[in-house]
Amino acid sequence: MMWHAVIEPLPRILFLLRFLCFMAVVYLALHAIVVRTVAKPDSKLIWFFSIVTDPLTRPVRSWVRRDAPPSHVILLALLVYGVLWICLIAVGKFLN
Repeated sequence: MMWHAVIEPLPRILFLLRFLCFMAVVYLALHAIVVRTVAKPDSKLIWFFSIVTDPLTRPVRSWVRRDAPPSHVILLALLVYGVLWICLIAVGKFLN
């Protein structure tokens, strides 16, 4: 009985983490598209996505060289969060 009470929130936590990773992938993908399509570097759209995705790219930025272009950092972050999202889906399937 006690074991069931401890395990029950786990699927909810996994679902929340999976949703957050999905949203991170969506925003990073949109940021990558905007950076490649908008010609003006001082565009408000690029500024918006830079603000939204900065907390997602900051940990990844610490892994790459300081002179790495922002587009590479965005794509690497997209890859990291995409892999994490797929791993969370697999763990959720395994637990069910």
